[in-house]
Amino acid sequence: QVDLVESGGGSVQAGGSLRLSCAASGYIANGYYVAWFRQAPGKEREVIAVVYSLGGNRNYADSVKGRFTISIDNAKSTWYLQMNSLKPEDTAMYFCAATKYRESWNPPRDRDYFYWGQGTQVTVSS
Repeated sequence: QVDLVESGGGSVQAGGSLRLSCAASGYIANGYYVAWFRQAPGKEREVIAVVYSLGGNRNYADSVKGRFTISIDNAKSTWYLQMNSLKPEDTAMYFCAATKYRESWNPPRDRDYFYWGQGTQVTVSS
């Protein structure tokens, strides 16, 4: 059993920053993908940042590229999303997710994420 718990959401003015954390409890064999998703009201869930637990390229949605950074602290089993230069359109519920063990050459589709957090709300005001 693996549980993911997000924290760090909140309300901020446009141009501000937040750092989301996702703490994982339980065991996942190292070698998995971690992602942050978000879902705004009335919109579909979208993946915004992905990284492999053993290092490698980070991939970002165009909407957050250059502003958000995904990172992993394997020693703490915690994942982060640093969000800078926030915009009102970043307002959404943010979720962290992880796959089970997966080879780095086999990037996941959205449906391949097995473990999910409960979400944390981010609200950006203009």
